[in-house]
Amino acid sequence: MALSKEDIAKRIAQELKDGYYVNLGIGIPTLVANYIPEGINVVLQSENGLLGIGPFPTEDKVDADLINAGKQTITMIKGSSLFSSADSFAMIRGGHVNLTILGAMEVSENGDIANWKIPGKMVKGMGGAMDLVASAENIIVAMQHVDKSGKSKLLKSCSLPLTGVRCVKKVVTELGVFDILPEGGFKLLEIAPGITIDEVKTATEGKLVVEGDIPTMKL
Repeated sequence: MALSKEDIAKRIAQELKDGYYVNLGIGIPTLVANYIPEGINVVLQSENGLLGIGPFPTEDKVDADLINAGKQTITMIKGSSLFSSADSFAMIRGGHVNLTILGAMEVSENGDIANWKIPGKMVKGMGGAMDLVASAENIIVAMQHVDKSGKSKLLKSCSLPLTGVRCVKKVVTELGVFDILPEGGFKLLEIAPGITIDEVKTATEGKLVVEGDIPTMKL
């Protein structure tokens, strides 16, 4: 059975390490804030000017003035700080964010990412994703493996306008966990419960590397 968006976020949360500064992109990545492993202290950064994002608020705790970059209401943890977006992007461009977690519409086998524009649809601009992919050393993508019509989104090459080139290090989808190999290709590291290797192969257009026994994802 394919994983839910929440399950994808839970698995990515396992990549967090104590002391990390982490930027969460729009979409599935924002859910990671709800699944920080016990005993792990990380500081979540929002590009609109916040260090110290907490879990999503319950209805009685919603503050309409407190939002993340995706315009979702959030909470702040003890010790959080607020600042200008200029300071926020100075942190990003200065390489002070340890891990960036982004959503994507397409990822290529070389680690290219397309996550900002579908041709013909009006958008305001690329936004902060451009700075994040250019500055981050460790980018994990949280995404659906296939689109609504069942077409693969893990491709030989992206068809949509690129956000960044050769920048993605790991991809987590509803079917599994994949490393992007330096020479190109999606290496299957873990497979979702109830999913077969053949199902992953069918859903992956790009080069897929499967070596040895593949463990099941633990959530």
